[in-house]
Amino acid sequence: QVQLVESGGGLVQAGDSLRLSCAASGDTFSRYAMGWFRQAPGKEREFVAAISRTGVTTNYADSVKGRFAISRDNAKNTLYLQMNSLKPEDTAVYYCAADRQILSFYAGAQSNHYDYWGQGTQVTVSL
Repeated sequence: QVQLVESGGGLVQAGDSLRLSCAASGDTFSRYAMGWFRQAPGKEREFVAAISRTGVTTNYADSVKGRFAISRDNAKNTLYLQMNSLKPEDTAVYYCAADRQILSFYAGAQSNHYDYWGQGTQVTVSL
């Protein structure tokens, strides 16, 4: 199984940027499609972005398309989420997740497809 640890969250102002990282260990990172999800207080967890095992395919929620970019470095066992033009509505705990995946091009948006989850990192965007 894989262990996931997120980092890079913090308090920023609207319009600022942040880059989240997710360090993976315990298994071969390239076996997993990876995703970012977030959960705001009082709301359901929602999909943010996903990337296939090889990084060829990416998938974004409409709310972040054009502002966020997901990437991965399989040599470093690390997943990234570059977040630009942040808005107060982006405030949430951000989780990375791993999907043990046979298909090299698959990058799913459904949380129940993901097998392993990190503990989360808080992102707070103020006006």
